[in-house]
Amino acid sequence: QVQLLESGGGLVQAGGSLRLSCAASERTFSSYAMGWFRQAPGKEREFVAAISLSGSTTYHVDSVKGRFTISRDNAKNAVYLQMNSLKPDDTAVYYCAADNFGGLVRGKSAYWGQGTQVTVSS
Repeated sequence: QVQLLESGGGLVQAGGSLRLSCAASERTFSSYAMGWFRQAPGKEREFVAAISLSGSTTYHVDSVKGRFTISRDNAKNAVYLQMNSLKPDDTAVYYCAADNFGGLVRGKSAYWGQGTQVTVSS
């Protein structure tokens, strides 16, 4: 069974940083590209970033480029999202996702975590 468990969310002031983590089952992690999505109140869930199975290829949506960085540690079956220079507009529930890389970039995912809340105060 595919399991994704996020952690690391919280409340931070604008300009601050947070690092989200997602722990995956070994079978999941060795089979899929990984990604992060977010859903703000009253808005649809949107793609944020994806990383290939090997970790050699990443893609970040324009609104977070230069501020967020996705990475993965295959030895720990974990994927991370380092978020710097946070803005109030980044406030959302952040979800870990697993699928093929192209699917993630197009906004789809076969599997989802339960989400972790990130709140950025002004």
